[in-house]
Amino acid sequence: MVDVLCVPFPVLQSSPSLSFKPRLCPLIPPLRRRLHLKSNPLLFPLFSSSPSFFKLPPRCSSSPMPLQLSSLSQDRLLYSRAYWVTKTIIAWNVDVVEGSCYLYASKVAALSVTDNGIQGHDLEIKLEEDRSGLHPYVIEKFPHIRDYKAFKLPPVLDAKNLVKCQLAVAEFNSQGKCRNATGLQLPGVLDELFSYDGPLGAFYSAEAVSLCLWAPTAQAVYAHIYKDPVGGSPLEIIPLEETNGVWSTKGPKSWEGCYYMYEVSVYHPSTLHIEKCYANDPYARGLSADGKRTLFVNLHADDLKPEGWNELADMKSDILSFSDISIYELHIRDFSANDDTVNADFRGGYMAFTLKDSAGVLHLKKLSKAGITHVHLLPTFQFAAVDDEKENWKYVDSKILEKLPPDSAEQQEKITAIQDDDAYNWGYNPVLWGVPKGSYSSDPNGPCRIVEFRKMIQALTHIGLRVVLDVVYNHLHANGPFDKDSVLDKIVPGYYLRRNTDGFIENSTCVNNTASEHYMVERLIVDDLLSWAINYKVDGFRFDLMGHIMKRTMVKAKDALCSLTKERDGVDGSRIYIYGEGWDFGEVAKNGRGINASQFNICGTGIGSFNDRIRDAMLGGSPFGPPLQQGFVTGLLLEPNGHDHGTKDVEKAMLASAKDHIQVGLAANLRDFVLTDFEGKERKGSEVLCYGGTPVGYALCPTETVNYVSAHDNETLFDIISLKTPVGISAEDRCRMNHFATSIIALTQGIPFFHAGDEMLRSKSLDRDSYNSGDWFNRLDFTYNSNNWGVGLPPKQKNENSWPLIQPRLADPSFKPQRSHILAAVENFTDVLRIRYSSPLFRLRTANAIQERVRFHNTGPSSVPGFIVMSIEDGNEGIPGLSQLDPVFSYIVVVFNACPTEESFSSPTLRGRTLQLHPIQVSSTDETVKKSSYEASTGCFTVPARTTSVFVEPRKV
Repeated sequence: MVDVLCVPFPVLQSSPSLSFKPRLCPLIPPLRRRLHLKSNPLLFPLFSSSPSFFKLPPRCSSSPMPLQLSSLSQDRLLYSRAYWVTKTIIAWNVDVVEGSCYLYASKVAALSVTDNGIQGHDLEIKLEEDRSGLHPYVIEKFPHIRDYKAFKLPPVLDAKNLVKCQLAVAEFNSQGKCRNATGLQLPGVLDELFSYDGPLGAFYSAEAVSLCLWAPTAQAVYAHIYKDPVGGSPLEIIPLEETNGVWSTKGPKSWEGCYYMYEVSVYHPSTLHIEKCYANDPYARGLSADGKRTLFVNLHADDLKPEGWNELADMKSDILSFSDISIYELHIRDFSANDDTVNADFRGGYMAFTLKDSAGVLHLKKLSKAGITHVHLLPTFQFAAVDDEKENWKYVDSKILEKLPPDSAEQQEKITAIQDDDAYNWGYNPVLWGVPKGSYSSDPNGPCRIVEFRKMIQALTHIGLRVVLDVVYNHLHANGPFDKDSVLDKIVPGYYLRRNTDGFIENSTCVNNTASEHYMVERLIVDDLLSWAINYKVDGFRFDLMGHIMKRTMVKAKDALCSLTKERDGVDGSRIYIYGEGWDFGEVAKNGRGINASQFNICGTGIGSFNDRIRDAMLGGSPFGPPLQQGFVTGLLLEPNGHDHGTKDVEKAMLASAKDHIQVGLAANLRDFVLTDFEGKERKGSEVLCYGGTPVGYALCPTETVNYVSAHDNETLFDIISLKTPVGISAEDRCRMNHFATSIIALTQGIPFFHAGDEMLRSKSLDRDSYNSGDWFNRLDFTYNSNNWGVGLPPKQKNENSWPLIQPRLADPSFKPQRSHILAAVENFTDVLRIRYSSPLFRLRTANAIQERVRFHNTGPSSVPGFIVMSIEDGNEGIPGLSQLDPVFSYIVVVFNACPTEESFSSPTLRGRTLQLHPIQVSSTDETVKKSSYEASTGCFTVPARTTSVFVEPRKV
């Protein structure tokens, strides 16, 4: 099979904005491998009410062989263009006028296509077209086939046994010649006949261990029980018994601590054969290294719980409202892999978080004290691309790399030579969703990873930080019956992975899209979330490519989590926050597979989504646009970098439009927030438009907006500023822009989100996609000695086209910040966080409160460019009007000056107030912000260049 790199789809300014994690994507449609049957599957007669088993003579093949097509027509069965949508209806996009259609089944997968029809079948059933078409509920479930014809099946058909066979439909003309033939997609009928809400996975009692597996298309299932995590013969091989698609068995208590694998005999559409598949349990809660086997592990066992674990929920930092949340996004390995203050055995893993005084832990304590409430951990489930066994990792000697020039290509050559064999990957390559990743633990075998993961959660809780897990339910790393990392597609082939109308797996997320619109996929997602919440006491979930998941699934997940209680479940589910990437693209775009969890669909649910509008307006363009396109923060109009944005009038309009986008974002990106735009017109947030006509505002409540300017995807904040600003400005100016950008995010309504290291001027040497760039390009230094700028040209694969822009910047020593710059950045960042948490007016809880209290000044066509003035008003106790929220301040004005010079603005509306610079800024180590001033007699604010100044009106005692 040929692999190609996924190419991001064309985008406009408001398109999906966290770039895709690069993964290898198969060409579509792929030429699937065809392999001979290697086992004696147990098959069912088609019309029997009870199973009757028999064996076939074995067919063997020593190695996989490429598919050999006997004729062009045989290729038709590789496709599955018809849909078995209900027990009695097949949907197919064919017109049958004078001809006829038939359904064919083979218990042994022996179907073949000839000019005379389909041969090798055990069953042939004539189909009758239902002229009334597909039922509305079928169209609601499968909107992409709404125009297909409906063909009726006999109601007495034994569909539950028929789905275990190879199936095909064929169309014949009036002379009986076969005109068309194809395989079937089964999720519709599987959902109707086999939707199941009972126990799945392994269950433990005082006397026994039970196994339950949902596999309705399987012909036989065995559990192979092993003593050891790898190697050796099974202790026993146990056949499972089926009841309505669920296979189960009960074993002795001695199984606990052992390992198991499932052997599933099932027809697989990718090979056109009955295959013997070996797979882990989809509901696995423990694994051996690299997921070779599933561990029998009882997560409720006392010896797996750190001391005080059962009381952890009572130690969580108090969150009165989701509006009080602020999020810090962190990769587990980044946190400590290069921290010399961490024991070498703990570096890069869970246990690094349990130390008391490492540089990284001290930094997290500082952020927690300033106001950060949640740490968002990049994927921590079992993912591919990093070996769990540390002895297999390859390294590059950092001492050699440190001697190379800052703009050299040698660093990236050495890193990329081992990038698939080192310890690093972001982890967006899901294998099993419900088990902690083994490579971050001290021992990837046994229950060690479980215990250490819990210790990490506990340690972060003690710091005062809640934990968000990055979950990736939109795709899986592998598919097919033979890939070692394939699980779900071995258990029920063709069900868990979303397929196109030809029957091939959709890859718009770059690989193996999952289908949450199918009942048991949705159930697995919800069950997995509940397991993480209950068994690991996590406090939130961030959904990768959430737009590829159905809205119904997200709402069901939110409701299920919210129903958890400390008394019954050990966690307060009402305090679990969920958010994700609501990008709308691929086969799910415009509700192509049902109502998906895109930005515009998810509003009103209380689920958050990333606001790319404010980020693009601040930085300029989008991650997929011209790299030098400037924005509000990076010098558009005011400090040109030589990029052709158009005429000065065009640049002025772009800057004014960017300012409007930011103002909507400052008001939590609310759909109905009314402001005066740059033309002087009153508009709702939804009436302020991005390029291409997409509304800027879409949220219905503030906590549905996650505002950010930087994340793990794309360049770091410091790097993008270094790329987009004029070459001639100073490092001091770039560092100030970095802080200016984070201060805007910190003072927005809604939920602020920060990428780890932005507060320290973090650089990845201008790498735009460091998912597999190793520790070298992803280094964090919590001692504040280096920001990692100038460690070589970033990896060629993703950055070579920009090397001509990157190289001279890396080579120029004036671009590199000094330690004093990093220290100042950290201090300024914690100051602005403390300001956010100094008043509840920065964290308003409702859309109505924001509309009533937040105002923007300096608006309309005569406004000062690059200058935003926002006021937040509070009421007074005992006085009609606004209620009083803040006991300290009655009025706040925030001025954001993006200009390279000091600017002033006078407002008659704000004249005569008793405003003064915020006490935190008065005592700041930043001497520049202290120069900010307000003159009550004229209502004039004067603010230094590239500065955010906060003015407050203290309440009268």
